[in-house]
Amino acid sequence: MLQSLWGGLDIGSTTVKMVIVDDQLNIIFSQYLRHGAEIKKTVEQVLKEAKQKIKGSAIKLQIAGSGGLLLAEQLDVTFIQEVIAGTKAVERLFPETDVAIELGGEDAKITFFNTPMEQRMNGVCAGGTGAFIDQMAILLNTDAAGLNEMAKAHKTIHPIASRCGVFAKTDLQPLLNEGVPKQDLAASIFQAVVNQTISGLACGKAITGKVAFLGGPLYFLSELRERFYQTLGLKEDDIVAPEFAHYMVALGCAIEAAKLEQSMTLDELLNRLSALDEVHLLESVNLRPLFANENEFEVFSARHKQHKAKRKDIRTHQGPIFVGIDAGSTTTKLVGIDS
Repeated sequence: MLQSLWGGLDIGSTTVKMVIVDDQLNIIFSQYLRHGAEIKKTVEQVLKEAKQKIKGSAIKLQIAGSGGLLLAEQLDVTFIQEVIAGTKAVERLFPETDVAIELGGEDAKITFFNTPMEQRMNGVCAGGTGAFIDQMAILLNTDAAGLNEMAKAHKTIHPIASRCGVFAKTDLQPLLNEGVPKQDLAASIFQAVVNQTISGLACGKAITGKVAFLGGPLYFLSELRERFYQTLGLKEDDIVAPEFAHYMVALGCAIEAAKLEQSMTLDELLNRLSALDEVHLLESVNLRPLFANENEFEVFSARHKQHKAKRKDIRTHQGPIFVGIDAGSTTTKLVGIDS
């Protein structure tokens, strides 16, 4: 008789996480990959890797995550909301936890486990999340891991907004122009994420007791965790930092999947997946093309060409020139005009 295992597939805004456990919650398989918006291709890769690990064993599976709802419907697999899945995992594996802070690719969550339980999550803006960190890293010509290495040598923290990437760039660009060391800017970016999480989600509610740090950014970025520890005044005994913190939602899926009646093999799941198109996994509305034909485009172009600033050759100009410079957060624009 084939062994029955429990599996969880967490498809987030930027990554795919999968965990398979046995009935003692020993992790048999785990994988964490960025999907780059190619959800089907990445899930297929993860499932094939898992298949090699568990061979022909049947599996009870649940799917969670912002990118998982439509996929779950298409594959006829049970969907579980990610906050619920993560909470179930923490309650089962780390019952001493008082508060859980989780950062994902485009979301941030805080769960207060005292009575009554209270869960808070960011809205549509990805400020102060993994995507925000990636965006800021690009400004410093590095990636998230490079940002983490830079931050290790910081000496000063500068105030940087993280409510919105545009606001953050507005703060960051002048500091770059002034020659502030990138090490200080890297640590300041992490501090901005901490400030956004605490002010935007906790909203004055005390984060005390045993605090768990979950999600990819908090697992991979040691300096981001350190900024949280320093800001919250946490001691070593107050910190819950699981070695599988980035898989916590997938683990919660697997734990809850134990309650399902139906099992399936990964071959069955791969067959269902192969029948889907990538476009079926994206919730979209078909819009009319900007230009239905070549004639519409020519009419559009002709209309716009009527509105053009007058120009003359600077080499033939005589007299004063008036110059305007717009130094923005990412670009510099310069215009010279005559009288």
